[in-house]
Amino acid sequence: MTEGYILSVTQLNEYVNTLLRNDVLLGSVSIRGEISGFKKHTSGHVYFSLKDEGALVRCVMFRQNAMNMPEGIGDGMQVVISGYASIYTRDGQFQFYVKSMRREGEGELYRRFLMLKTRLEAQGLFDAAHKKPIPKLPKCIGVVTSKTGAALQDIINITRRRFPMMNILVAPAAVQGTGAGKEISDAIRLLDGSGKADVIIVGRGGGSRMLW
Repeated sequence: MTEGYILSVTQLNEYVNTLLRNDVLLGSVSIRGEISGFKKHTSGHVYFSLKDEGALVRCVMFRQNAMNMPEGIGDGMQVVISGYASIYTRDGQFQFYVKSMRREGEGELYRRFLMLKTRLEAQGLFDAAHKKPIPKLPKCIGVVTSKTGAALQDIINITRRRFPMMNILVAPAAVQGTGAGKEISDAIRLLDGSGKADVIIVGRGGGSRMLW
């Protein structure tokens, strides 16, 4: 097998970016989805993810365009955005650069989230009576997360750096996809039943964007 052309990382990213910018469809396109992780920077630039039930894309809206953004935009809003797809050359991050945005109302995924929250509140699961005080310095921390994910290493590294003598007890579980709910609940019961963990962290990398 011959090596063919050998490119630098910068050359590769710039080439892919050129392909995207010159594509007839991706150079100017509108997409519909639900906003998640909405953040307005002090610079005036806006950052968020646009998602549907199957995927998400990270989006950037620069200040000059964000000034014309509809009021009240935030997480859970269903919108149509227009702009172009590109790659941020420095880190190879695929992003959608938004030139304009039109609000369509509350997103279906967010409505489902609120319905679930309301149902759980009605069951009293968020009542203060069920909440136990968190010890200022636990002797043992239980962790429920994927055994292969970056979240586990982040939790371990930060804990070891701040509290070198802290005991960490890990109960691996899938944190996304079919069966994740049962695995997580089983892992929590396992740690709680052991009587060793003073607190339990349920964590995952990537935040909650693809969980609802």
